[in-house]
Amino acid sequence: MTVFDSPDYADHERVVFCRDSGAGLKAIVALHDTTLGPAAGGCRMWPYASTEQALSDVLRLSEAMTDKNALAGLALGGGTAVIIGDPATDKSPALLRAFARQVQGLAGAYYTAEDIGIGLADVERIAADTDYVFGLASKGAGSSDPSPFTARGGLHGIRAAAKHKLGSDDLAGLRVAVQGVGNVGRQLCRLLQEAGAKLVICDIDERAAAAAAKEFNAEIVGTDEIYDQAVEIFAPCAMGGVINDATIDRLRARIVAGLANNQLAAPRHGAMLFERGILYAPDFVVNAGGMHNASCDIFGDYDKQRVIDKIDRIYDLTLEIFRRADEAGRPPHEVAIDMAKRIIRDAKERREEQAR
Repeated sequence: MTVFDSPDYADHERVVFCRDSGAGLKAIVALHDTTLGPAAGGCRMWPYASTEQALSDVLRLSEAMTDKNALAGLALGGGTAVIIGDPATDKSPALLRAFARQVQGLAGAYYTAEDIGIGLADVERIAADTDYVFGLASKGAGSSDPSPFTARGGLHGIRAAAKHKLGSDDLAGLRVAVQGVGNVGRQLCRLLQEAGAKLVICDIDERAAAAAAKEFNAEIVGTDEIYDQAVEIFAPCAMGGVINDATIDRLRARIVAGLANNQLAAPRHGAMLFERGILYAPDFVVNAGGMHNASCDIFGDYDKQRVIDKIDRIYDLTLEIFRRADEAGRPPHEVAIDMAKRIIRDAKERREEQAR
């Protein structure tokens, strides 16, 4: 199967397969669309079962980054990288340096950052061998851990969904199931607790789950049991693809609004949620807070209050998407994607007019 034959190929501009056998590097970099600016998105390291699985992930993630950056109003395109391997056993300084050289070879077409399996310390190591990295603690106030900013935007998205579906954005007393309490999920739990929500959590790391349960007075359930919880809101904050044929019928939540990327295993699953009357807040809308903050490394101008103001507008943007979806009788994620495509199409038309 070629890249063009992949069901997840969506007119990507460039897909680069990277190999350095001496360093143990097998990676794929996908640039989906650079109409608005250079492609930007994280680097994920994961023990994919096959190259096809890795390709599917990087194609879908990069396309989602195009939509995220467009709707966030950033002059950035969509791109993502994946490294095939177990970060617990296969990651090494040599591998990170080899990956950095591959990014440098793209000459600014793609900026990379942290993601699952690639932490902030790893990004610092990558930055030693490439100029095209963002989200660095060493670069200034706008950098470092994006999770508090991602969580802030996520809370606004959840509040907007509650307002639209439940009639109020007051989260006090609402039960929220948070799937995954890593950096972002834990930050979201903190904000939800402060807002008065009652938390049900799970994580594949039992120690992380236990620590979060103690800190936030949360109930722990099994990683498979999380879908069956009687909650108002289900917030996926770990891996993508968790909204699928096997889980949708199990959901008892009225809202799905979380911070994981690509929560829908396929676009049709958003339609299935819509048919069941479950409101889905598109992940690429509500999890854009980290990009607002970390992208300042690319643009070189950081004003924390300006960043926060942009993140806080996620509330209004999410409500606007729900409003348009209701008017059109369509699933919200489809409306959000159309909005992003319109932004890109308008930018292309302006470019063509200027060229004439």
